[in-house]
Amino acid sequence: MIKQLDLSEQYKNLNPEILDRVKQVFETQQFVMGNFVGEFEKSCAGYLDIKHAIAVASGSDALLIALLSIGIQRGDKVITTPFTFFATASAITRLGAIPLFVDIDPSTFNLSVSAIEQALKKHHRVKAILPVHLYGRSADMEGIMKLAKKYSMYVVEDAAQAFGARSRYRNEYKKAGTVGDIGCFSFYPTKNLGGAGDGGMLVTSNDKLASLLKMLRAHGSPERYVHKYHGINSRLDALQAVVLSVKLNHIEQWNHTRMELAKRYNELFTEAGLAKAITLPDVPEDMTHIFHQYTVRIKNRDSVRQALKEDGIGTEVYYPIPLHLQPVFKYLGYKKGSLKQTELAAKEVLSLPLYPEMTVEQQIQVVESFKKIQNSKLKIQNSGLKIQNIQDSK
Repeated sequence: MIKQLDLSEQYKNLNPEILDRVKQVFETQQFVMGNFVGEFEKSCAGYLDIKHAIAVASGSDALLIALLSIGIQRGDKVITTPFTFFATASAITRLGAIPLFVDIDPSTFNLSVSAIEQALKKHHRVKAILPVHLYGRSADMEGIMKLAKKYSMYVVEDAAQAFGARSRYRNEYKKAGTVGDIGCFSFYPTKNLGGAGDGGMLVTSNDKLASLLKMLRAHGSPERYVHKYHGINSRLDALQAVVLSVKLNHIEQWNHTRMELAKRYNELFTEAGLAKAITLPDVPEDMTHIFHQYTVRIKNRDSVRQALKEDGIGTEVYYPIPLHLQPVFKYLGYKKGSLKQTELAAKEVLSLPLYPEMTVEQQIQVVESFKKIQNSKLKIQNSGLKIQNIQDSK
């Protein structure tokens, strides 16, 4: 059996160092915030090359606190993608605001800049854009920031799946989460930089926003027993901070390895004669995509997935039901066919096994399983999508 994600080897490799740091936390009995968290925040800010990094309890909290800090309130609209995890949109609705879902670019799965602009021309009270860097690939931040400036609005980046990815902005590459007003990260265990439980981070270069974010994560309190805002309780545990500090030293190599694995997958599928049967992801050389997921497109996805399961290959579908069609958002009035590219992607995407410790033999086994399916009565059908090279879209 090849799991879609296997963290056991990573733990074995880091076990002594992690346990040593965990022991330090217990020796100091400093479990909530404190020096260990402060050190991790400083290290993250340095790695991301940004002024402020503020640790919180989860990626979901990071999104909520970010929107609180820029004044999102009841009746406001926030443009975001329907092709993402629920937390992206629920952070908006928890404040009484309205998620304005727009369609995706089918070649990147990220927000379509042209679709964003069309929405901005039609709607009023749009206060912010919340792009998601899906599967580890940076959204078009150059285009998004131009629109944000033109329409005078905030940009909050959901970089939960893209710690270390880069986006092109003003003729240079900046890490995901550091281009907009605020960047939000998740350290859920399955992420490229994952902890031993929940954890998250907010980053910004804006001093005033940083001061507000710090208060909002601690009941809106600038000092003990003084509460200036209606904040929440969202503090990163020291135990998570030390685990993440150890892993942070390896993130760049892990991300590069993921890119190499994705490249090898593409080569193996091509050599097996399957490149025409499966729409493979583009593998840019400039690390704008750090492959949190290696996601292909197949028309008869569910049948192929079942056949792979029977052959011992684990897969996942991110995400089978777009947010605009979720029961909880029925009141927004979206119907099937409202966002065609998103709905088509939801029917065709399939994420294959990929993690830094994966072997060549395992990848060959995955491809051989696909080849077996193609040669059987069940034929793999290509989605017909032409993936545009990343350089052509800049």
